[in-house]
Amino acid sequence: MLAQLRTALLEEWLRIPQRHINGLNKYAPKSKRWWAHQKSPGIPLVRRISYGIGGMPYQLTQSAKILFTQIFLLDVVQMDAFYASLILFMGRAWDAITDPIIGYMVSKSRRTRIGKLIPWIVFSLPFAIVSYIMMWVMPQDSMSLAFSFSWFFIWTCLFNLFLTCHHVPYSALNMFLGGDQKARDSATAYRMVMEMFGLLAGATIHGQIVGVYHAKKARTCSQLNYSDTSPVNLSSPALHNLTSSLTDNLQDTRRAYTVAALVLASLYFLCCLVLFLGVKEQLAPLSTLDRIQMPYLTGVKMVMRHTPYIRLIFSFLFSSLAFQMSMGNISLFCTYATGLGSYLQHIILILMVANTLSIPLWQILLGRLGKKTTLYIGLSVFAPAVAVNVCFHDNLPVFIFMSIIMGSSIGALLLIHWSMLPDVVDDFKVKNPSSKDLEPVFYSCFVFFIKFGGALSNGISTLVLHCTGFKPGACQHPPAVIMALQVLFAPVPIALLLTGMLIQCFYPINEKKRQQIQRDLYKAA
Repeated sequence: MLAQLRTALLEEWLRIPQRHINGLNKYAPKSKRWWAHQKSPGIPLVRRISYGIGGMPYQLTQSAKILFTQIFLLDVVQMDAFYASLILFMGRAWDAITDPIIGYMVSKSRRTRIGKLIPWIVFSLPFAIVSYIMMWVMPQDSMSLAFSFSWFFIWTCLFNLFLTCHHVPYSALNMFLGGDQKARDSATAYRMVMEMFGLLAGATIHGQIVGVYHAKKARTCSQLNYSDTSPVNLSSPALHNLTSSLTDNLQDTRRAYTVAALVLASLYFLCCLVLFLGVKEQLAPLSTLDRIQMPYLTGVKMVMRHTPYIRLIFSFLFSSLAFQMSMGNISLFCTYATGLGSYLQHIILILMVANTLSIPLWQILLGRLGKKTTLYIGLSVFAPAVAVNVCFHDNLPVFIFMSIIMGSSIGALLLIHWSMLPDVVDDFKVKNPSSKDLEPVFYSCFVFFIKFGGALSNGISTLVLHCTGFKPGACQHPPAVIMALQVLFAPVPIALLLTGMLIQCFYPINEKKRQQIQRDLYKAA
């Protein structure tokens, strides 16, 4: 009888016009109003900005690593290219391996007064700062090969470990900012803008500090190369002065790398402080922010069997590998293959500015055209840009214009793929409502494949240079090295990018599907 009465009352209630319901709701407590569970509140502006700033440390340091680690080891440390390739490959491989491990440890950790994810960021902060500085420090002017290799490899692995302790929980934090999918997409846009600014700041600060000395070396090498063609000047005092200038410039360059590391480490600390003060973790639908209840391998198997996730991962893997291959070789390409080494810091600055400024444009197109269509547009402009830069490598205005296009394409890659990942997580939660708190596993495995691609990019590039006869610290290199730099800068990345775009065609979540996922998610919650 009571059940029938409740049903009748509910039917009568549903017949009341919505305007009357809203009029009644204004007298009710907020938690009891009709629409309280129908519409999720947005994310406060301060929280979105603080969350975005929290992503800057990763990009500040990664931009410096991607753009300058290779030339630092080869030209400043003057390490053999084979051993430099081992550091770059094994360091990034270790970085990739730590992601699922840290993701599992985060999932198994308890929720504290300041949250479950943020404590990992706070406690890893001092160790990450110290290890980052030591990555760019040469303890002695001349070191044995064994000591030099051990020093840079150990500090690289330590920094990658502590940076993972920051980045994995930070990436998963997107799911616990509050709000609905639209609000989280907005927070992702804020994050991408700030991360692009971090990329810009890292490349600019590091590039401007050390770029002066790289440009000085390029000019000195140019003069030495000219003197090599004139036997009259081989024994002149001017030649001795040029050689001495190279030695002095090397010492100044090493000090400049240490200063750049100190500056970026200070910014790392400030950004983490803003994140800690401005972001509080909020519960998400079908999540408890508690310890994961299932075994780690079981959770990974469930995640890796989710079809949209697999297709998104491999699309991003090939696409990011293409970008990392090209950007990882741009310093050596400009220095030795184009003759634009004296403009290197300005080219990188222009590329990063274009990267940052393109984010609002891609966000607008994303809202109007959808994520997949916008992604295709953004990625498709990268291939012709790098191809033109190889064909017209000695034309500075053309190179700069194409660098602007390349930078804007990088912005599309990062923004849209990272905004697709929450859609995949929500789709998984709808289909597996009993499997809760797997967000860190999703994000850690996603980052694992990105870093694995970076490991392949760095290791293969430097190993190819070793096989073609690259000589550390030399002013001139054989034609095979120049050809290798050209191939690594354009043809290989273009092939990888086309592969990634082909895989993206089979990604099943379009705009209609995404909206249905959101309806199902809140219905289940």
